[in-house]
Amino acid sequence: MEYHLQTQAVHAGREDFRELGVHAPPLDLSTTYPMRSLQSGRDSIDQLSAGGAQAESAIYARLHNQTVFRYECAFAQMEQAEAGIAFASGMAAIHAVLLSMRVRDLEDVVKRNHIVAVRPIYGCTDHLLSCGLLGFDVEWVTADQIGAAITAQTALVVVETPANPTLTLMDLANVMRQAGAVPVMVDNTFATPILQQPLTLGATFSVHSGTKYLGGHGDVLSGLVATNNMWAARVRQVRILTGGNLHPMAAYLLHRSLPTLPLRVLKAQENAILLAERIATHPAIAAVYFPGLGASDPTDIVGRQMKGPGSVIAFEMRGGFAAAAKTMDSTELFLAAVSLGSTDSLIEHPAGLTHRIVSQEGRNTSGITEGLLRIAVGIEFVEDLWQDLKQALDTAFAAVAE
Repeated sequence: MEYHLQTQAVHAGREDFRELGVHAPPLDLSTTYPMRSLQSGRDSIDQLSAGGAQAESAIYARLHNQTVFRYECAFAQMEQAEAGIAFASGMAAIHAVLLSMRVRDLEDVVKRNHIVAVRPIYGCTDHLLSCGLLGFDVEWVTADQIGAAITAQTALVVVETPANPTLTLMDLANVMRQAGAVPVMVDNTFATPILQQPLTLGATFSVHSGTKYLGGHGDVLSGLVATNNMWAARVRQVRILTGGNLHPMAAYLLHRSLPTLPLRVLKAQENAILLAERIATHPAIAAVYFPGLGASDPTDIVGRQMKGPGSVIAFEMRGGFAAAAKTMDSTELFLAAVSLGSTDSLIEHPAGLTHRIVSQEGRNTSGITEGLLRIAVGIEFVEDLWQDLKQALDTAFAAVAE
């Protein structure tokens, strides 16, 4: 029987609980594992080092951990992917995908050194692509220029939708048409598998900062990659070699949070829809960027590609930096902090924080101004959130008017 995604979130990764006689996921904290025989150990190392998902013996925790693997399987189910691979952070996950382009046994890919990327994108991803650390030739384009930028040397197309921090939307079907046979990596952090599943639209990789909605409580750093079995083997090989493994306790917390993921995403989204409409009418606001507002979604991505607009809102303050700083410093319920996707609401200044590491040219191209604020809406009572945000906006408006 095929169950609704909300039911899958509760039961994914728990299919063998009756057989095990448990009601909560087992937590395996071992760093090394006994083997049945030397030959079994040799075979297991061969299988795991080649990127296999599991083997008779886990051998060593950097090669495999059952608690992590259990969550990876549950996550993959939510993304409708053949495989999930977990990492110690979102950047470790993205780094591994990029390095997987150079795994030696991919003869047709290893020679390719060109990446096509679309801004805006998460600030650290932008910097990793731009700084030259990995040796790729990165070409920044707009969404409609992807096809024209692709060459015989293109290894990967990198996009994020909704994009951080301006919530810019991208038509993934159009991205796939332009990319053709070139793999596409989609940062799906803002949407989560509840609202968008990029692999069903043709993407090769769907990546997440699991620190955000997947963890959902501000207490676990993690990254996830959903992909097919062939690419999963390459990504696992990178993880083994570079050691960006997710700790089993973090995997346990992620799995514990999974049953409430749909409830948290949908409640925060409900709050955000109401807040975005009210923010747009405030005199301190010059513009609001939110997929739930028609102006931010001219091609009807929401309802066609996404099941909802999500719960992150960006808005431009009249009065620029001074007004943005005053607003951010005046909130009480909205915590002045980076990140998003937790149960509580956060407010941050992208140009000064999450995207400060991005070049000025990159920020300009992305529409990240000194007057832009980003709020990540939580699951609090929405009227309390609005009263807090309104008094902060009122304070900023009065200060700028003086």
